Amino acid sequence: MTISPIMGMSGSPAASADAPAVIRNPGESTTKQAGKKSSPAECETCKNRKYQDGSEEGNVSFKAAAHIDPKASAARVMGHEREHVSNAYKKAAQGNGKVMSCNVSLKTAVCPECGRTYVAGGTTATQIKYFNEENPYQKEMKSSDAANKYRGMNFDEAV
Repeated sequence: MTISPIMGMSGSPAASADAPAVIRNPGESTTKQAGKKSSPAECETCKNRKYQDGSEEGNVSFKAAAHIDPKASAARVMGHEREHVSNAYKKAAQGNGKVMSCNVSLKTAVCPECGRTYVAGGTTATQIKYFNEENPYQKEMKSSDAANKYRGMNFDEAV
């Protein structure tokens, strides 16, 4: 199967047969922005899209709604989610804990107006296990387990 080159306005091939084919998003705007060399104009929907953090952490970015260029959305959203991961490790270290798992997922979407794919948001899920030897309930449980569960489990016949 062969891919034919994209035809120019005059009907001649836009690129040589050896050059790779250019794939465009269907429905993507082809008008150029003033001052930009070759990027299509950003549609109104993409211009007005804002990102805002919905978590209760106060020391992360995007607490106030802010615009992100669709081309930079993956890097910016991943950077934001990494702030949540960093906060989880700090919280675990301060409370004598250990981060057991950390999962970051990004959600993509397609703009209905221009057809551009962008990262629409992300979530971070972390599990922290805390070790608290000063907890009286934990100490009591250990002594109870020793007396009731584990004493006498191992029997040595040779003695």
